[in-house]
Amino acid sequence: MTTARKTPEELRSHQWYGSSISSGLRSFSHRARTRQLGYLPEEHLGKPVIAILNTWSDINPCHVHLRDRAQAVKRGVWQAGGFPLEFPVSTLSETFQKPTPMLYRNLLAMETEELLRSYPVDGAVLMGGCDKSTPALLMGAATVDLPTVFVPAGPMLPGHWRNEVLGSGTDMWKYWDDKRAGLIGDCEMAELENGLARSPGHCMTMGTASTLTAAAETLGVTVPGASSIPAVDSGHDRMAAASGLRIVDMVWDDLKLSKLLTADAYEDAVATVLALGGSTNAVIHLIAMAGRSGVTLTLDDFDRIARTVPVLANLRPGGRYLMEDFHFAGGLPAFLAQLTDVLHLDRPTVSCTTMREQLEGAQVHNPDVIRPRSNPLADEGGVAVLRGNLCPDGAVIKHIAAEPHLLKHTGPAVVFDDYRTMQRTINDPDLGITADHVLVLRNSGPKGGPGMPEYGMLPIPDHLLKQGVRDMVRISDARMSGTSYGACVLHIAPESYVGGPLALVRTGDRITLDVEARTLHLDVTDEELAQRKAVWTPPPARYERGYGALYNEQITQADTGCDFAFLARPGEVHDPYAG
Repeated sequence: MTTARKTPEELRSHQWYGSSISSGLRSFSHRARTRQLGYLPEEHLGKPVIAILNTWSDINPCHVHLRDRAQAVKRGVWQAGGFPLEFPVSTLSETFQKPTPMLYRNLLAMETEELLRSYPVDGAVLMGGCDKSTPALLMGAATVDLPTVFVPAGPMLPGHWRNEVLGSGTDMWKYWDDKRAGLIGDCEMAELENGLARSPGHCMTMGTASTLTAAAETLGVTVPGASSIPAVDSGHDRMAAASGLRIVDMVWDDLKLSKLLTADAYEDAVATVLALGGSTNAVIHLIAMAGRSGVTLTLDDFDRIARTVPVLANLRPGGRYLMEDFHFAGGLPAFLAQLTDVLHLDRPTVSCTTMREQLEGAQVHNPDVIRPRSNPLADEGGVAVLRGNLCPDGAVIKHIAAEPHLLKHTGPAVVFDDYRTMQRTINDPDLGITADHVLVLRNSGPKGGPGMPEYGMLPIPDHLLKQGVRDMVRISDARMSGTSYGACVLHIAPESYVGGPLALVRTGDRITLDVEARTLHLDVTDEELAQRKAVWTPPPARYERGYGALYNEQITQADTGCDFAFLARPGEVHDPYAG
C-alpha cells in the first residue's frame, strides 16, 4: 500500500541477525543459535520474520483447534517468502478460568507487547477469539506497532437438542431457568449437556467473542470475512493461510497497526457492535483498545453512535439466528455494506487500500438474518448508556435483550453485598422478593470482583420462575456474558468497592430505570447519601501480593476500559538494542 518497499537491511530482524561475520559478535551468536534450532541461513536471512502468537490450549475449547490453524498460517508465510516463528502465549478461557479471565486480559496484553518488542520479529499474526483474547492481543500489539494481522478463532457449530437448535450460553441460561422452574428434569439436562457445544470454536451467538472479532474485522486488522467463518469449516484453514500470505507483504510495505487503528476505525467498530446488537463487554474492551492506540473513546461516544444506527443482525441473544447463519448470509462484509452511510470508507485495511474497496460487491443472501435498513430488528443500537446519581460515571444496559415493559421501571431494592451471599440467599422466602423488586449486587466490579466477573445476570428467584417470571431489573457493578439477556444494568461506575454510590444503597430504597431517558436514579436525597458515605468503610484488600496486588493497584474503572494505569498512560518505549 506504500510505494517504497523495505529492503532486507531495513527489516527489524536485521538488527539481530545482520548478514555476515563482519556484522558483529551478537549477530554471529544469534545466527549460531538459529542454526542450533535447525534452520538454514537461506530460510530466514533477509526475509521478514513473522511472530505467530498462539493462544491454543488443551483447556480452552474456543481455541483448541488453533494448534492446527497455526500450521496454515505458517504455510502462507512460507509461500510469501517469510519466516514464521510460533510463540505460545497465555490462554484466556472464559469457560474455566476463575474468578474471571477479565482479571488476566491485561496480563496477556503485557505478554503480547513484551514478546513482540523483545524478539527479532518484523510482523505478527495474532490468533485468538475467546472473549478477552481479542482485545488483549490487539492492545499489546497496538503498543508495539508492527505490521499485524488478527486471525479469529471462529464460532463453533450450532448446538442441537431433540428438535431444537441451541445457542451456547443463551440457551444454557434459558434451559437452566426451565429446570429451576420444574419444567424439565435431569434427563433433559444431561442431553443438553451433550448437545450445547458440538465443536471447537467460541460461542456461536452474538456474544462477546463474536462481537469482538467482528469489531476486529471492522477495524481492518483481519482479512475480509474472517470473523464469522465457523471454526471447523475448511474456509477457516484457508483464511489462516491467507493471513500468513498477507502479513509478509505488509512487512515489506511497512503497513503498521497505527495506520489502521485510527479514530475513524474505532468509531466504525462501535457502530458495528451496536448495529449487531453485540455484547456490552465490547464497551469496556474498545475503550481500552482505543486508548492503547492513542485514541480517546468514551461512553458518550457509544451513546451518540447508538442513536444513529439500527440493529440489523437478527442474532441471539437479541434475535433468532446463530453465527453460521450470519456467515452464509454474507458475513460481516454484507452486514457492513448496509451501514455505508455511517462508516468511514476511505481508511485502509490489511487487505485493501480502502474499506470502500473491501466492501465492493458484498451481498446479503438472507435478509432475515442480515436485515435491510427498512426492516431493522430495532431502530437504535443495542446498548444504551445510563447516567444518574447511582452511576455518576455511567452504566450500560443491552436493552434489546430485555423485556420491553422493564425499560421504564421503579421498584424497591433488594441488596446483596457479594455474589456468594446472593447465591446462598436469593431463594430465601423471608426476603419477600416480587417481580417488581430491583435486585442489586455490589462488590463485583474491577477491584471488588475481583476482575469484574460476569455476575450481572442475577438469577431470578425460583418461586418467581415457577410463576412464569423470566426477567427483572437487575443492577450491579459487574459485567455479564455477551450471550446473556434480560434487564440487567451493568458496569456501574465508580464501583461499590471504592465507595461509589452503589455501596450506599439499602434494601427498600426505590430505584428508577428509564432507558429512553438514559437515567438510573436512586430515590434518596443527597444529604442522606452523604450521611451514609460518612459511615461507609472500605472493604479489605483482595490481594496482599502477586499479580493480584498489581491488578488492584493499577486497574482503572469500567468507564475508562479497565486497563492498567501504567500501561494506559502515554509514553515511548524504545526497541531494545540488539547489537
